[in-house]
Amino acid sequence: MEQLTCKNLKLGYENITLTEDLSFGVEKGDYLCIVGENGAGKSTLMRTILRLQKPLAGTIEYGDGLTASKIGYLPQQTIIQKDFPASVYEVVLSGCQNSLGHRLFYSKEAHKTAKHNMERLGISDLAKRCYRELSGGQQQRVLLARALCATERMLLLDEPVSGLDPMVTLEMYELIKKLNNEGITVIMISHDIQASVKYAKHILHIGNEFFFGTAKDYKKSAAGSKYLEGDAV
Repeated sequence: MEQLTCKNLKLGYENITLTEDLSFGVEKGDYLCIVGENGAGKSTLMRTILRLQKPLAGTIEYGDGLTASKIGYLPQQTIIQKDFPASVYEVVLSGCQNSLGHRLFYSKEAHKTAKHNMERLGISDLAKRCYRELSGGQQQRVLLARALCATERMLLLDEPVSGLDPMVTLEMYELIKKLNNEGITVIMISHDIQASVKYAKHILHIGNEFFFGTAKDYKKSAAGSKYLEGDAV
């Protein structure tokens, strides 16, 4: 069953078109990596899926009970976000905001969800630590736990390993794969083509080249062959 179907999307801002005629589908439990040149519209596509901005043309349809508000999102971190003066637990719990409704305080279920996802990602011992005092890898685990509080269906991850050292990068990739194996659909923007074809089930390449299909077929495609040689994206 497709959780997400994009048809003939045209993405950009006002008179600037980044990509167009973009069509693809994501099934429940899939792991899709979005790759392509800088400025190709990868992050814009992600924001459009989340209804944070409108497409210039085309449609996005959700299935399997999914809505934009039920998607967990881990955006690229900014310097300001890295210096956020809150406890780890407060950051993770904020991922339950969509469940607040008209209430002023988080429910017992929200607190239970936050604690569960912290245990899931091995950061329970960091609960009282200040978020800005953590290492980059620890911060990304916290943000991933926060994203999980919004969903058990789909995660959108925008370059989740950017700036991390090789060992922590590997740990993050393995953690994301584990969540996917547990049934969560993963859509991830990546500049690491080698890791993309290793972990993902499907690849969407946008920009100067276009490809949508399995990771296996991507390696044989014109786009895949070109970029895998130099990992130039």
